[in-house]
Amino acid sequence: MHVRSAAAAAAFVLLLGSRSAGQELPEALRAPFEAGVQALKDGRLEEAEAAFERVLREGGPTAFVHNNLGIVLQRRERHEKAAVHFREAIRLDDSYAAPRILLGASLLALERPREAVTALQAAVRLAPREPLARQQLARAHEKAGDLPAAVEQYRKLKDLAPQDPENAYQLGRAYLALSEWSLKQIRELDPRSARLHQALGHNYRLQGKPEMAEQAFRRAAQADPKLPEIHLALAQIYIEQKRWDDARAAIERELSLVPESAGARVLLQRVEAAENAR
Repeated sequence: MHVRSAAAAAAFVLLLGSRSAGQELPEALRAPFEAGVQALKDGRLEEAEAAFERVLREGGPTAFVHNNLGIVLQRRERHEKAAVHFREAIRLDDSYAAPRILLGASLLALERPREAVTALQAAVRLAPREPLARQQLARAHEKAGDLPAAVEQYRKLKDLAPQDPENAYQLGRAYLALSEWSLKQIRELDPRSARLHQALGHNYRLQGKPEMAEQAFRRAAQADPKLPEIHLALAQIYIEQKRWDDARAAIERELSLVPESAGARVLLQRVEAAENAR
């Protein structure tokens, strides 16, 4: 989700239902505050800004007023000023999750992902079941280059709402990005690593490129002949191609490394059945 659309979603989720605890407005300021809320809901942002500023000016410096003024400024793309009001809302009520989530969104818009991570981690601690907090935190981790942490947040979102297809999609996308990041890390550390060729082989198989997968697994076996699972992967390719002799040889190499391999023994049974049928 784009930062702007996420912030807009946050605005409507976090309006009247998220007032901070223990703070009330004077009776005289409730009407202008409610007018500001209605203007914000209707998209009349200048009116909403003026209403909330009046409330603050006339003696209503409560956390939720600063929060709502921050929402208005955020929707007007004035993120620096919005962040000031979100921080003030947090100062007035440090148990208030809403401004921390919204602060994170503005910091992301300002390309300050590490600061956003700090704000959003605090929001998640306060509201661990609030999806928006975790969504924004996952995005912040991605922007900061911490893909394992992003995957963890998407995984928790999937746990919170297992039937939500968006959560499943985002988790899959994050795993794919993490896989690409891991390959890059391995390549930088050791471009001749057997694990690099093994990972490339699996990727080629998923892409439906068995010839390239075979070459990659063969390079992995050359780099480290004793690495488990490589010969098993080659055997699977050979079975798909009905290359029974090659498959048996690869399985036997796998079993010499991992005698208890159930997967290798299942493949061996398939090869033996095919050989007996010839």
